[in-house]
Amino acid sequence: MDLTARTCTPCKGGVAPLTEAEAERYLAEAPGWALDETATRIERKFTFKNFAGAIEFVQRIGVIAEQEGHHPDICFGWGYCSVVLCTHKIKGLHENDFIIAAKVNALL
Repeated sequence: MDLTARTCTPCKGGVAPLTEAEAERYLAEAPGWALDETATRIERKFTFKNFAGAIEFVQRIGVIAEQEGHHPDICFGWGYCSVVLCTHKIKGLHENDFIIAAKVNALL
């Protein structure tokens, strides 16, 4: 099933984070995102023509995050927006992170 059609499930901890191989498979469904060196986070940087474009994108990500109950770390400024996803409760990656990544990609 397409990740954009899925809904995040609450993560209460007690589950193992995805392995690097599992995360790599999910990355195929979230183009443009990259694993960090420890395979515990994914990140993508987006560029825009100005500050207004970046902040509007951040606001749209916020709507998705609230709907899904899964919130990324976002840094933005003039012409850019960096988004980092990980599931803090399990100190690693969960399917939810890739669901949000795919939905953020769909905003473009």
